[in-house]
Amino acid sequence: MEQEVKTSSAKPSLLGMIWSPGEQFDRIRQNPRIWVPLILVSIIYSIGMFLMAMSMDASYLGLEGMSDAEAEMVMMFARGGVAITGIFTPVFVALISSAIYMIFTKIAGSDATFKQLFSMNVHIIVIGGFGLILNMALRAAIGGNPEIFITSLAGLMNSEKPGILGSIELFSIWQSVITAIGLQRVAGLSKGWAWGIAIAFFIIGILFALLSNTVSGMTGV
Repeated sequence: MEQEVKTSSAKPSLLGMIWSPGEQFDRIRQNPRIWVPLILVSIIYSIGMFLMAMSMDASYLGLEGMSDAEAEMVMMFARGGVAITGIFTPVFVALISSAIYMIFTKIAGSDATFKQLFSMNVHIIVIGGFGLILNMALRAAIGGNPEIFITSLAGLMNSEKPGILGSIELFSIWQSVITAIGLQRVAGLSKGWAWGIAIAFFIIGILFALLSNTVSGMTGV
């Protein structure tokens, strides 16, 4: 009984998602937390996006035809926009994914609440935040296109554009695996449902990368 009380009152940990995700998901199911983890994850993403912004240059945005003053002005706004994006990315991603997962959980007959799913997603995307900081720190050190994560197949193969290979990335795969575990432990979905949803989202990400690559090729960007 004492152990059950301790488990139900324990707060989930963002860092714990790295080495004990199953335990954190059990805590989220019993004691979902949102605001403090969301603020911390937003800070993590802001740092990562700030590092990305600092890695950007005129050639990255195709500003070679502009004067130095014009290019610097555009770069200033672009860097500011990229950095600010980091604040809102976790909120947007967690809301959208939670809403979609809620639909699937209802179809599967789960009693999971939106608060539980939202808390789960906030804790899951911290993995992507750590990956963003690591990759952008490496880009700041060695240079190169900040759009291409070094931990992706595009980075390993020294591709000039991210494309499909850019979406096959270590932290994205890790996050997908963690998502499947979370859907089982928090939402109570079967292994088939959980892994099916996680894999489907990963494939959709690859398809979006393919579409973006096709559009870029057609427009010559």
